[in-house]
Amino acid sequence: MNVKHQLLALCATAGFLLNPVLNADTTTEPTPKEILSQPTWKLGEPIQFMDGKLVFDAQERLRMEMRNNTFDFNDSMKSPQDDTFLLQRVRLGILYKPAEWLKFYASGQDSREVFSNRPNTPFVLGSEGDNTFNLREGNVEIGNLQNFPLSAKIGRQVLSYGDERLIGGFDWNNFGRTFDAAKITVQATQKLSIDIFAASVVEMEGYQPLQGDHTWQFNNSDPSHDKLIGVYATDKNGLVSFQQTEAYFLYRGKDGNDPNYKLTPSAADNFSYDVDQEVYCVGGRVKSTSPGHLKGFDYEGDFAYEFGTGGLPATGKGGRGLENGLTLSAFAAHAAAGYNWELAPWTPRLGLDYAVASGDSNPNDGKSESFMNLFPTNHKFYGYMDTFAWKNMHDPSINLTLKPNSKITLRLEQHVFFLYTNEDAWYRANAVTTVRTLNAAARNASTYVGQESDVTATYAYSKWLNFLVGYSHFWAGDYVRQTSPTRAQDDAEFLYVQTTLKF
Repeated sequence: MNVKHQLLALCATAGFLLNPVLNADTTTEPTPKEILSQPTWKLGEPIQFMDGKLVFDAQERLRMEMRNNTFDFNDSMKSPQDDTFLLQRVRLGILYKPAEWLKFYASGQDSREVFSNRPNTPFVLGSEGDNTFNLREGNVEIGNLQNFPLSAKIGRQVLSYGDERLIGGFDWNNFGRTFDAAKITVQATQKLSIDIFAASVVEMEGYQPLQGDHTWQFNNSDPSHDKLIGVYATDKNGLVSFQQTEAYFLYRGKDGNDPNYKLTPSAADNFSYDVDQEVYCVGGRVKSTSPGHLKGFDYEGDFAYEFGTGGLPATGKGGRGLENGLTLSAFAAHAAAGYNWELAPWTPRLGLDYAVASGDSNPNDGKSESFMNLFPTNHKFYGYMDTFAWKNMHDPSINLTLKPNSKITLRLEQHVFFLYTNEDAWYRANAVTTVRTLNAAARNASTYVGQESDVTATYAYSKWLNFLVGYSHFWAGDYVRQTSPTRAQDDAEFLYVQTTLKF
């Protein structure tokens, strides 16, 4: 669907949303004044009218970030990423529910990076850039699973499965992630549901020099060149009374590295949004749902295997895609266990985690073993500094969570990072950008990259206001020194403060 058709469809949907008389009984319909004078609303909750059929929501998020050496690990260099800046995001949404089985939802988003030395163009030199007010979601949902075991959701929407290691909304990012998708949900039994979907990720256009500075563009998807198809089954306490069990089959087909972003129209370097790939992924996940059932213990496990074939070679600043003629065979896994002292002061939980994802151990054997991370929310898992993806890595970690009261949560994490193989690159959280050039020095270096310590504190002041403070320190390892042209092995720091206001 081109931009013109999308805008016409959006206008038509908006017209329907704002015309409740189409589904009202004209003999009892209240006047507009009566509708607006009697909202059902409490502070911190969405604003509701018409007995909850018309709902408005909003979110304002502001985050200060201070980064030092998080890209180059070199004190002697002052890169654009070594900076202190603000990330600001506003979201406005409207929901209309004319019937129990029918919902319309649309939301817009405005995202800005302020006081930064990085470019305004998204994804260039690590920038989150500017994306002026644009359509974030716009969908219709048909069906009510409580009354009938089938529903459908069509349009721009968030897709989130499991703990988001493969498909997630990536909400930490200032843009987040949405898809233009059609999704069918089958409630096979009371505890088993199956999602079947076809989707294409929405690309952030931002202000691109190729289109002229400060030119508004509609955020589009490109289903003819980048598609995601999947079947995802979730069993909640059916197979095992204290466990959620999930199984899935996913396919992503992308036949190029577009979109590419540039600093200037004449710039030689492209910064790839993603890389060419044709991936089939099959896997499963288990997660305990009741620590009380296990006398305070909990656990989680994930495993995914990928196969496929390659298309065009990866170019620009992107990582290794599935190059011409390569056959993909790759895997990723995660295991976690913890113990909860539920009756102790501050209700501590101590957890152990281990994540691994294969890398390509031989670039000359006609196949690729580099796990393709698809559409993850990696920020939550492999250190908050975002220096790693679920790709060519080992990450054993330990964490401690404390809750002094119902409003405050403290969390401490310690990660130890190794490359799965140094014949493949070290990939940042987007699973595309490489931290170091894959050259002879990198291939001969140690696989020990370093350690990261993360401390976070969240304060839920109320339903409508919460705060997050975090500090991360990366202890650079042998790989950092041995791959640096100047033999630099300097630690990195990351400090952030975030405020979220919503209703």
